[in-house]
Parts: sequence; structure tokens; C-alpha cells
Amino acid sequence: MRALIEYVRSGEPDLTNRQMALLMLVYLTPGPHTVRGLARCLGVSKPVVTRALNTLGGLGYLRRERDQDDRRNVFVVRTNDGANFLEGFKRYVAGGDEAQRAQFEERRKEPAFATR
Repeated sequence: MRALIEYVRSGEPDLTNRQMALLMLVYLTPGPHTVRGLARCLGVSKPVVTRALNTLGGLGYLRRERDQDDRRNVFVVRTNDGANFLEGFKRYVAGGDEAQRAQFEERRKEPAFATR
């Protein structure tokens, strides 16, 4: 929860779960990546992947690159902007320093976090 709150506050573009899963899949698994292969791995249709790629491409996080050996194939490749985005997101997940954690725990004790 803390990681997502920090991410929302960061001002970075809000990515859907599908877009984030696609981005992580491309960055964390060996390629080459194709729309067909990504769709199969995620269990969604190719148009769903294409729409997510359009958004992620517009943000500069991924790009399409034509295969030089077979011009019919298009690969989905990583970019520096995408790597930087995920590195920043990793910091949110890894957490801040101990003072931030202590502050978060104090806020957690406030009534807004109370359960019934």
C-alpha cells in the first residue's frame, strides 16, 4: 500500500495493471518479445496488448522495432525511459529510510486506518 501511495503522489503517469504487467514482462523476461508472445503470456488478445503498447510507447517506456532479418516481424523492446521508470518504481516498493517507515506506521495508527 505504501509503495502505491508514494507512486500516486510522485506525479508519474498512472499505469493500469495491464500496462504495468506488460512493462515488467518485457523488462524482466528474456526477449525477443512479440505482440503475439506477450498476449499469450498475459492471456489476453493481441489488440489488448497493442493498445497497452500504444500507451507505453507514447510515454517512451517501450518501442516497436522491426526485425532486420525478417521485416515482417516486429519486436517490442526496452527503452532508457522505461528502465528509469521501473527503477524509480522499484524504490517505492523497496521502501524509504527508517524515518519514513516510522512516520508511516504512526499514521497507520490514526482512525482512517481503523478496521471494523
